[in-house]
Amino acid sequence: MERLDKIISTGGGVSRSDARKLILKGRVTVNEKTVRDIAFKVDPDADKITLNGEDISYKKYIYLIMNKPKGVLTATEDKNKQTVIDLIPGELRRRDLFPVGRLDKDTTGLLIITNDGDFAHQLLSPNKKIPKKYFVTLDGVVGEDLIPKFAAGLTLADGTKLSSAGLEIGEDSHTALVTITEGKYHQIKRMFGLFSLGVNELKRVSFAGLDLPETLLESEVRELTVNELRCIKNAKIVTK
Repeated sequence: MERLDKIISTGGGVSRSDARKLILKGRVTVNEKTVRDIAFKVDPDADKITLNGEDISYKKYIYLIMNKPKGVLTATEDKNKQTVIDLIPGELRRRDLFPVGRLDKDTTGLLIITNDGDFAHQLLSPNKKIPKKYFVTLDGVVGEDLIPKFAAGLTLADGTKLSSAGLEIGEDSHTALVTITEGKYHQIKRMFGLFSLGVNELKRVSFAGLDLPETLLESEVRELTVNELRCIKNAKIVTK
């Protein structure tokens, strides 16, 4: 059971205070009866709830996948710049959504957005070693000699020691696929910087075993399918 004001706020896309005002004004019905008690308890899976005559659809948790474009901040809000939350269409938008981890402003690709804090914590926990794969375009040639060095675990210029990382060199030797299980600040750029290689483009193409769908265009957002969500949740299992 959930409080009515919470359901109206979340499902109606309004603030909690505005939800309470709407309830007190008699704009909300539960099973076709007007309810003015903001603390009234409802079962969102069984009760018919309306706001201004429109049905309220409510899910306790929502899981979204986005193909993040360049130049957008991975943040919940910013007074001056567009954030990933701003890209979420109205029918999916919830006030409690947040990105799972972050992609740098100019990094593109797969981003998970949710309101499930425990789910996000499990994915971001360093102990879980969740794999993240990036397609990298470089300003120089990547040599085969870097593969064992990445696998052994690099030490960054500031002394930070990294876990083993996967490196697959592209056909033109100016691109590569890098798989990491950490999320240090500008980690991939700093890794290649050790070998005087600059990163021109960085795109996350896989996260927790889920590949970025080819059909999901840049800036698009949609709910994860049941199978996609299952894939991610299975990835939270630590492999010894």
